[in-house]
Amino acid sequence: MPELSASQWDEFLIRHPHAHLLQTLPWGELKLAFGWEISRIGISKDEGAHVSAHPPPREISAGAQILFRRLPFGLQFAYIPKGPVFPTDIDKTPTGLGDPNSGLWREVDQLCRKRRAVFCKVEPDAWENGRPEIIRAVIPPLGFLPSRHPIQPPRTLIVNISGDEDQVLGRMKQKTRYNIKLALKKGVIVHPSDDLDLFYRLMQMTAGREQFGVHSLAYYRRAYELFCQRGECELLVAEYQGQPLAALMVFAHGPRAWYFYGASASDHRDRMPTYLLQWEAIRWARSRGCQTYDLWGVPDEAEEVLEKEFTNRQDGLWGVYRFKRGFGGQLQRSRGPWDRVYQPHLYYLYQLWMRKRSSD
Repeated sequence: MPELSASQWDEFLIRHPHAHLLQTLPWGELKLAFGWEISRIGISKDEGAHVSAHPPPREISAGAQILFRRLPFGLQFAYIPKGPVFPTDIDKTPTGLGDPNSGLWREVDQLCRKRRAVFCKVEPDAWENGRPEIIRAVIPPLGFLPSRHPIQPPRTLIVNISGDEDQVLGRMKQKTRYNIKLALKKGVIVHPSDDLDLFYRLMQMTAGREQFGVHSLAYYRRAYELFCQRGECELLVAEYQGQPLAALMVFAHGPRAWYFYGASASDHRDRMPTYLLQWEAIRWARSRGCQTYDLWGVPDEAEEVLEKEFTNRQDGLWGVYRFKRGFGGQLQRSRGPWDRVYQPHLYYLYQLWMRKRSSD
């Protein structure tokens, strides 16, 4: 079955700048360098036909970047992160994208069966309270099962960064605005950097203090290289008198920006370097024309629960919620995930393993 080349996929996303970062070519190349295999498929609007990999291709109306991970005995796990990609103008979406016989899902099925996938997990790029027509378009068809095991954080805070700087600051909580000014007053400066060794040292410090896992230095370096050369990533470092206090890596694609990775030292925390660091990341995103800034990951609880308990809890993502909430973002929860099962007996074993892991 023909698949899209990297250049075809990149050209498709140029016409669909709203696509999520996890569906972009650099993200696929990042995962390819660390144990995943990548396939990209697309369909045209005309009867949902698949697009040939040989020129001249039809114009792609919808597509998906699929990640495959090898399992024992020649089996694989398939994953569509924050996809598929389709037009924001719903009238241009291929007819019946949610139909089990539509071209896109038929192609997904064929490819996953060919590669002996146990199942395919889909985490669409849509919010639970999003536009109904968009939700209908991205919900996988019959044959996909609702899953309780997401890979990406289901809930996040989306900061509106449109308007002028005063408007953006005005949407933040008063204490956060105060801490940004305090950092400036206390001599903290933020500047771009390409020092990934420094960033990784700070990540290790934070991981040791907060008890969470981190990627390897090679992973962060590759992510920086792939996105920075396209102007879609910046590494920012906050310093006081030449001493690094905090750093973050911010990503952008189209009208959206994401805060994926951040770290801080234990010294001079009273100077509030992380607040100024986030503000400068927002300013960088605004300079690229972004309208939203995704703080990427808060506890998966309703807003009333979050507001009631955040002062008492520090476990998991609770430790960062107090900080993130101050930037005035809107709480959102993703649709999905869904699993398309190809090997039911092995999928049952996967569910048992996930259940056991969740209870440990």
